[in-house]
Amino acid sequence: MSQLQSGFTRQAARNIFYGGSLFFALIFAGLVFNSEQRIPARSHQEALTPAVAAGKLIWETRDCSGCHTLLGEGTFFAPELGNVYKRRGPDFIKSWIKAQPTGIAGRRQMPQFNLTDQQLDDLVQFLKWTSEIDTEKWPPNIEG
Repeated sequence: MSQLQSGFTRQAARNIFYGGSLFFALIFAGLVFNSEQRIPARSHQEALTPAVAAGKLIWETRDCSGCHTLLGEGTFFAPELGNVYKRRGPDFIKSWIKAQPTGIAGRRQMPQFNLTDQQLDDLVQFLKWTSEIDTEKWPPNIEG
């Protein structure tokens, strides 16, 4: 036992610490560099239009993320909406929002926001824009 202890000195421990720290710092730098190279390729290619910006404002002012998630951000009370445009389409989204609350017993209800047709169009444009973000196949299925 004493031979094992004497073979591991403070200098050896220091070298392992500094060597390991340098190794993992280089790994981290490599991962950051790789991510920085990949992000522009994944970025949204379509420009942000005034309708998309107006739709985002509606999303924020009506606190949609208080119930829904969008690309994983928000509250998990109601469905994920990152791919709702692909799942349901623009007409369904507008009709669904106009028909709320449904009044079905035992089901969570979405409030009626009384959005104008222009506001609905803007919100749909925002949801369309977010559905086109490359999330690297997440969520793994179309139903979110």
